Amino acid sequence: MRKLPKNNRATSVKAKYRANLSFRMNVLFFSIFVLFSLLIFRLGYLQIVKGEDYVRAIERTEEISVNTSVARGRIYDRFGRILVDNEPENAITYTKMPSTTSSEMLSIAEQLAMLIEQPTKRITYRDKLDFWILRNKDEAYAKVSKEEEAELKANEELEAKEVQVEIDRLVRERITDEELAELTEYDLEVLAIYREMTSGYYLSPQIIKNEDVTPEEFARVSERLSDLPGVNTTTDWKRVKLAPLSVLGRTTVPSKGIPLTKLDYYLARDYSRNDRVGESYFEAQYEELLQGKKSVVKNITNKQGQVVDTVTTYEGEPGNDLVSTIDIELQLEAERIVEEKLLELKSMGGSKLLDRAFFVMMNPNTGELLAMVGKKIETDPTTGENYVIDFSYGTFTSAYEAGSTIKAATILMGYKEGVINPGTRLIDQPIKLLNTDPKSSIFNRSGAIPMDDIKALERSSNSYMFQIAMFMGGTNYTYNMPLIIRDNTLSKMRNGYAEFGLGVNTGVDLPGEASGFKGIPDNAGVILNQAIGQYDTYTTLQLAQYMSTIANGGYRIQPRMLKEVREPSEDGQKLGLLVEEVTPTVLNRISNTEEEIEQVKKGLRQVYIGSQGSARGNFANAPYTAAGKTGTAEVVYFGPIREEWGTDTVTLSHAGFAPYDNPEVAYAVMIPWASTNFNIYLPHNNEIAREILDYYFELKKKYTENGLSSSTVEQQILPPTTDEKIDEETEEQIVEE
Repeated sequence: MRKLPKNNRATSVKAKYRANLSFRMNVLFFSIFVLFSLLIFRLGYLQIVKGEDYVRAIERTEEISVNTSVARGRIYDRFGRILVDNEPENAITYTKMPSTTSSEMLSIAEQLAMLIEQPTKRITYRDKLDFWILRNKDEAYAKVSKEEEAELKANEELEAKEVQVEIDRLVRERITDEELAELTEYDLEVLAIYREMTSGYYLSPQIIKNEDVTPEEFARVSERLSDLPGVNTTTDWKRVKLAPLSVLGRTTVPSKGIPLTKLDYYLARDYSRNDRVGESYFEAQYEELLQGKKSVVKNITNKQGQVVDTVTTYEGEPGNDLVSTIDIELQLEAERIVEEKLLELKSMGGSKLLDRAFFVMMNPNTGELLAMVGKKIETDPTTGENYVIDFSYGTFTSAYEAGSTIKAATILMGYKEGVINPGTRLIDQPIKLLNTDPKSSIFNRSGAIPMDDIKALERSSNSYMFQIAMFMGGTNYTYNMPLIIRDNTLSKMRNGYAEFGLGVNTGVDLPGEASGFKGIPDNAGVILNQAIGQYDTYTTLQLAQYMSTIANGGYRIQPRMLKEVREPSEDGQKLGLLVEEVTPTVLNRISNTEEEIEQVKKGLRQVYIGSQGSARGNFANAPYTAAGKTGTAEVVYFGPIREEWGTDTVTLSHAGFAPYDNPEVAYAVMIPWASTNFNIYLPHNNEIAREILDYYFELKKKYTENGLSSSTVEQQILPPTTDEKIDEETEEQIVEE
């Protein structure tokens, strides 16, 4: 009989249990793996993707920028001569903590008043009222009765804060002059200190005194710092100009701080209200480069949130030094020459409207501005004596009719429009239109003289330019004809001049540039005046850019004052490391061929050396080659003397370049309203151009002999060219433009 097999049920159950346990363990390990993977991915996301955001969030809550006294960047001329510097001065500061009360600050102010002499000139009437209330709180608020206070609180239209504001207003109104007179000189000093202490931010040092802090005051306060919480003695910086060049600009002083018009802009960039900032021109244009970086501190608080210590996490650093394109030695001599010629003209008859003169010299290949001169005659209202002030920014903020100086652009525009060609001959003759007086060239009031384009430039033919304008308007000249031209002629001419930079912004790296005034046409004949520079107005800088465009072969280069950005000097002997070298910017190229440009340059050369050239008397014997164009514009006066508006006068101009074959400089002169006498020859515009150009080449020779170069990477810091200092507190001379 066969045996039955053994029952394997128990073995089967165990096997199933082991299999089930293994599955569960695998699920558990897989779940742990997934969870750890998610955790790792989450940590990676927080650290790698969001890490910087969280760090910034922590910095916003724990670290703040502190208004420490960081030196502003210096400004140099192109050869390393100091133009704007910083001078250290002793300063006393106060840092307000979040937990500091008004009574504690008042107590500190009272102690400081016994240690220093604080000027009280900045105290206002409102300051005195608030200080009297602070000193006499019970007596002050007793001036508002309980009934009045209850009535204000019952007014549903007023919130709690507005109620208190109204009560404070009533209190101030009821403080008498006799009560304010109770404030002693000592009280006023305490007030002057207290107002400075309260004007800053929490945890940001506020300057209490930084002008004329004596060594004794500095020592007395330093010895008692442990008894004066928040007070510190430190070194502040005063901005000092070592060149009287207004286009360098100014900075505000700590007492003034950020101008209200730019407050939001600067506060959004982590500035404090009392920071020094560039207020005008070069200082304002490059504020972000010149401004130093503030130190950063971390606040350490206790459990109650009170600040118990601060730790500096970033020391801060001075601003970048800027090397300008200006040659200060050339600039100062050019200023002397312009001022001399201006005063010489002013001493002549017919000069009652004359009060200013300008000169600009730039490199036509790079746009670097070598000199920007503006001089203006002011009259002392007390003595009646005349004196001359700097008006260098007038070279790009004020515009005038330039006259014949622009005739090279008129001829090039004629080429471009196809109405004349290089060598085209026209008849110089008076232009007599219907119902108008004849308009003619100065040298030809009644005759007919054939001439080509080169001779037209040499002799400064008005008639040649009139006919170009008429051709552009779609008409040819005939005697006593009515002038009927295309409607777009004036705008086409303006577009043509704009290619050279005339009537449009030059792009100079300085704020406040003017593009000039465009006349409003009331008759077709204005195109004739436009063709000879006696309608729209142009700045001196526009004239220089226009001549640069011709000199360099047709490229309109952006003029600029910034040459290099450098790190602060480490030893005070050499300029710091080069951060950036500014490169030329081409704004556009004129719509003319090289042949056409060369043809006009020949005409400009003839102006200087031709037998009938208008500048021959000043340039024919020059030891260098140069070319240019003179201008005399008959204009109507609309200057600062309103009672003289409408007076006929003459504006002188001149623009040129040198050397002729390989131009290094282009230059422009403008002397508005030079004379009301139309019967005398005034060569002062040409004399200014010649004398300054002579000096440029003299300097070039001297610099070469002395091994002085503006392209050296390791450049020595050179001393200023004058001992004259203009600090930030000096009152600015205002020019009535």
